[in-house]
Order: sequence, then C-alpha cells, then structure tokens
Amino acid sequence: MTATETPPAAAALDPFGIGRACQDTAAAWLAHPGALAASLTRLGTDLLAVQCQHWRHLLGAESADVVSAIAFDERFQDPAWTRHPGFDALKQLYLLQTRWLQDAIFATPGLDPRTARRAAFWVRQWLDALAPSNCLWTNPVALQRCVESGGKSLTRGFAHFTRDLAAGDVRMVEPDAFAIGSDLATTPGRVVYRNELLEVIQYAPTTARVRSVPLVLIAPWINKYYILDLRPHNSLVRHLVAQGFTVFVTSWKNPGPALRDTGFDAYLLRGALAAVAAARAVCSVEQVHAAGYCLGGTTLASLMAWCAADPAGAAPVAHWTLFTTLTDFADPGEIAVFLSDEAVDFIERGMAAKGYLDGAEMARSFRLLRPNSLIWHYVVHGYLYGEELPPFDILFWNMDTTRMPAAMHGWYLRELYLRNRLAQPGALELGGRRLDLGRITQPLYAVGCEQDHIAPWQQTFRTCALVGGPVRYVLATSGHILGIINPPVDPPKRRYWVGDAGGQRDAEAWRSATPKVPGSWWDDWTAWLHARCGDWRDAVPLDADLPAAPGSYVREG
Repeated sequence: MTATETPPAAAALDPFGIGRACQDTAAAWLAHPGALAASLTRLGTDLLAVQCQHWRHLLGAESADVVSAIAFDERFQDPAWTRHPGFDALKQLYLLQTRWLQDAIFATPGLDPRTARRAAFWVRQWLDALAPSNCLWTNPVALQRCVESGGKSLTRGFAHFTRDLAAGDVRMVEPDAFAIGSDLATTPGRVVYRNELLEVIQYAPTTARVRSVPLVLIAPWINKYYILDLRPHNSLVRHLVAQGFTVFVTSWKNPGPALRDTGFDAYLLRGALAAVAAARAVCSVEQVHAAGYCLGGTTLASLMAWCAADPAGAAPVAHWTLFTTLTDFADPGEIAVFLSDEAVDFIERGMAAKGYLDGAEMARSFRLLRPNSLIWHYVVHGYLYGEELPPFDILFWNMDTTRMPAAMHGWYLRELYLRNRLAQPGALELGGRRLDLGRITQPLYAVGCEQDHIAPWQQTFRTCALVGGPVRYVLATSGHILGIINPPVDPPKRRYWVGDAGGQRDAEAWRSATPKVPGSWWDDWTAWLHARCGDWRDAVPLDADLPAAPGSYVREG
C-alpha cells in the first residue's frame, strides 16, 4: 500500500473519503502556520468590522452590511434579516465565517485540487445545515409567521415534519399532486414496441403532412421519460408533433431484481438500437433522427460509435442530437465528490443484495449537490413556515424515481466516470465492437446548459472535438432541466448562444465569439431538423388496437 492509498478499514468506514479529505486539508494548513495565521488574522479583522457595524446599527445609525447575502441566496432576502440588528449581525457572522472557511479550503497550500473540492463539498453540507435560517429561534420570518398565525404555522409545520419522517424523505411535492396519463404525459400516442427493457411510444400526428424522417428520443433511465412530455404548455414531444415530425420516445422499464445482471450493452442494443429499429420499421424508412438526453445521450453517442464500427457501414441514424450529455467524463462536476474506487465498491456492495440501485438513493445524492434549494428550502417553508407544497410538475417528475440494474450501474460508474473510456478511441468495447467517437460523421446538434450542475456545459462542449462530423452547439441559460424544457413564449424568458463548433475545444472562447440570442433554442433546433428530415408526406393515423400512451412501464413504482 502506498502513502496515498486509503487503508481498507478506513475505506469501509468512510467510502466517500469525507474524513480523509478534511484531515488532509487540516494537515496541510498546520504545515504552513504562517499562512494559517495570516488567514485567521484577516478573518479576525472582518469579524471586528461586523461587530462595529452591529453597534452602529443598535444605535440607530445608517450602516450598510459588511457582508451581504448574494442575490440568489433566498435564505436571507427577507427585509427582517437586515431590519433587526440582532438578526442582521447573526446573518453576517454566519455568511462571513462560511465564506472564509470555504475559501480557506480551496486556498490550502499544497493541497490536491480534487481533495480540496471533496473537502469543500462535505464541509458545505454542514455549513448549509447550520444556517440560522434553518432554526425557528434564529429565523425572524418563522417567528413572525408564528406570532401572526397564533402558532398555526408551527402546527402545520409539525404535521408536515411527521409526514416526511414517515416517508423517510423531505418531500418537494405531494405524491398525489399529479396523475400520469391525466395531468402529465398526456400527448396522444400508442406503444408500438415492447421488450424486457423498454416500451417505444409513437405519438399521433396533429398535422396533415409530416416529415419523412422520424425522430427517436432516447430518454435517460434515471427518472422517467415524461420529462419530455409534461403538460401541454411545456411538452417537448407535443411541440415536435405540432411542427410536423413523427416522434417516438423510449419509456424504460423500472428494473427489479430479475434484471440485476443486465449490462450497459443491453441498454445500448436491446434499448436504444431497438427503439431506432422500431421507428424505422413503423415508418418504412432506412434512417431516423435520434436525440438523447443526459445518460440517454451518452447511450446514443455510444450507439453512434457502435454503428460507425460496423464493417458493412450501416448507418440507421442520419443525424443526431444530444441534450446535456457527457461523452468525456474527465471533469463531471460536483458529482465527482461521490466517485472513487472506494465509493463505487461501497455502492456495489449495497446493490449486491437487492440487485439494483434504488432511485431514491440516487435522488438524494443529486439533492446534496444543491442542498439549500433542494433540501433546506423545503425544511424552512414546510416545517418552520407551515406552507403547503406547491404542485410543480418538474419536481413531481424528479421525485418519481426509477431503479437501475446492479451490473449496468456499476459498469458505467467505473468505465465512464472513473476511467473515462468512452472519450478514448478504441478503449471501450460494447456489443463486440470497439468504440471510437471520432468515426462518427453524421451532423450533430448538441445542447448544454449554463447552470447545469449535473453535466457542466464546458464538459459537454468537449464532444465537439471528439466526433468527426459537423456540430452545431447551443448553450442555453438555466440548468439541467429548465434549460432543456424551454418552450417558446412571448415575450422571451430565456436566451441562448448558438453556432458551429465542430472540432473546437475551448468552450469559453467559443462562447465569447458567439452572439447571444433571445428566445427558446427549440425554434433553432426545429429549423435545423426541418432542413434535414426529408420531404413532406401524408400523415398516417396510429393503429387504434395498440396500447395507448403513456404505456405501462412508466406507471411501475
């Protein structure tokens, strides 16, 4: 064992390296006492400034905060946090010490950046949990609501707390807020294909004529497909059908123990390739347009490379689209704090008995990436303020989790996230073929999202240099979900950058040289599709004897 390796016993007790990262950070600072003393001196000076401002505030003098909350930190936006001297000082002391500690971790002399990121992430979990806004007696808004409601806000909050305690989770939306097939996933369609992994849904045409090349949407198997078909006003599927496209989508089965040995190659060949084949057969065409979202996009990129390795040169996909998709996992963002050989060992041990990873476990991990907005917001508003949960369709979808087969999940964590083999020509073998993204020559439309914390846009941009064909890249404002579910509205709510990016590696240079466009990138994408998806032909009604959308797999709990 080398000095940098984690002892087996320590790895078993601390699989995510939390203690090791914090220990290494502390040791590095103690090895540089002069730098530590200077940093503590600066903290002391700032603390004194906050104290002086607090005394001026107590005496009634106008005095701006020494430490202000940033605009998107909703915890301290209520005027009560500034109006009352005590709460104002408490807020500033918390923010000052939180920022100092986070900055100090990243500034640790001689510390490996990956260790610093890991330590900062886990320390931030504790700092966010200890925020004064999370406690009744240190939250002026909660106290005010308690007084104004005669204590009813706390009575309602306690009911919400006991409800969540019984459910074992902090809920973001009521489980009966929507009904699949009635409120969500309502676009008319039929299940045209089913196997042990997925159902393929074809949507009914709403125009007299349609483009001859159909669209196949490869949804991620984390959560369910209807993120692409929420309600009529924000359904990407409904939008595409209204534009005259024949649309198919993959609805993945929610796997149980019986599928424990199902691997990534099955999702590739029995999943994505089967969906493409079903669309080709239904529409009697040689090629389709395929689009993949998140891990569905990673699967699609793998399929494109798999087809490019076919000795016969078969190309069932004429052109393709990726939504917030990683193909190069060298820097997957904050999710990297959960990823190491020891962590994957731990995850695999947990999956061994059940045969799958429970979707709720994955959901909790993603919520830790944004704890203030995805956890503590609901603690404060639900328990301290006594507010009811709003019926938000995207949050309902987010909580409607799915399981993942043990073999597939362990494989992609190791081969893609840890070893980054998809980005290495010939390093990955699936379905008997070596994959090389550089052999893909079909035109690509790729979309990244500016505030994406799951697939950082700078990392999704790397696909532009990995594939061999032309690339049109879009950078949408907002995050992993709202950047994609971005219907056109008037006046425009969002903006995007768009331009050719084939062969380019420098994401920031591309953005600097690319104009920002108001509106939804959906309009740009549909124009790009219309130019490539063939001639118009008469629409054909769906077979009424087939099972109706949204099918049966999406309803499996």
